[in-house]
Order: sequence, then C-alpha cells, then structure tokens
Amino acid sequence: MSHQSPTITLHMVSSLDGFIARKNGDVSWMQSTDHYEKGTTLTEEQITTFLQSVDCYVMGSRTYEHALELGWPYGNTPVIVLTNRDLPNKRGTVEFYSGTLQRLLSERLKPHFRNVWVVGGSRLTKDFLQQNLADEIVLSIMPVILGDGLPFFDHIGTERQLHLKDSTAYKDGMVELRYTVQQETSKH
Repeated sequence: MSHQSPTITLHMVSSLDGFIARKNGDVSWMQSTDHYEKGTTLTEEQITTFLQSVDCYVMGSRTYEHALELGWPYGNTPVIVLTNRDLPNKRGTVEFYSGTLQRLLSERLKPHFRNVWVVGGSRLTKDFLQQNLADEIVLSIMPVILGDGLPFFDHIGTERQLHLKDSTAYKDGMVELRYTVQQETSKH
C-alpha cells in the first residue's frame, strides 16, 4: 500500500529585488527593524503548530552549513541535505543524500512524510520546479533592496502558472506570499 505523495513546499526568504543572500553569502539583512502598524504578529502557539506540521526539511549543502553557523532552527525534525560533498553530520536528525530528486521523492519522502519544506538553495528550487515536483511556494519578502546577490529564482527556464493562496503582512515589514504551483499538463 503506497502513501499519498507528500506536499512539497519551496520556502525562501528574499529581498524585494529577489535575492536570498549577498554575494558573500551574508544573510544578516533578514533581521528587519521596520515596523508596519497594520501587520500581524505570530503567537508562540502559531509558530509551534506550524513547526509541528512540517515532517521533513530538504536543503542544499550551503544552507545546511549556514544553518549550523547561525544556530540550528530545525529542532529534531528530520532534515535531508542534498550534496555530493563529504560534510560533517553534526545533528542526529540529518541525513545526506546524493541521488536524483525523483529517487528522493519515491524512496525517502513518499513512504515517510506528508509535509516537506525545501528551505534552501536557488539551484535546488530550480530543480524542483523544472522537474514538476513542487506543490507550493512560500516566499517571505523582507523590506530591503540588496541591489545584487544570490537570486532565489535562478533562470528556471520554464514558465509556470501560480495560484495565490494567501498573503500576510507582518509587523516587522515582512510580507509572506503563499502560492500553489499549477502542475504542467502535456499539450496535445
């Protein structure tokens, strides 16, 4: 008996001009000091409920290294790091993976997880979109223009239609956009 495919959500924090980091990898700009009076604030209960809803995180090796440097935000939730490099495993909940995304989905994700968040890397985002494996995109836009850096959407090379499911403006000036990715259908 096979499980239903998990929901695959691509999540990224971005500047207004679409960058996920400065060219040197710095992400200190993600801490906003802006104040938007009409914005909402997440309660501890909402944050806990959200974190408990994520079964697994998938990320690239650079995101893994950043997360270790900045203080591991993923708790004890399983994390699969896609890499061909030999990286130190500093967390018992981390697994390294170097196969194809199709194999990852069929062998690791589909049998074990229902809500998977892909949390890092423009190359990884591009691969999930090009291979038609992403169900949702959650983009958190910070109130800053960087002018240059590492792009979130790095020349995907294919047009994709999205459906806006939700948008939320927060008191710190961050705006979160949640989209459903319209799956490609073959055109006959």
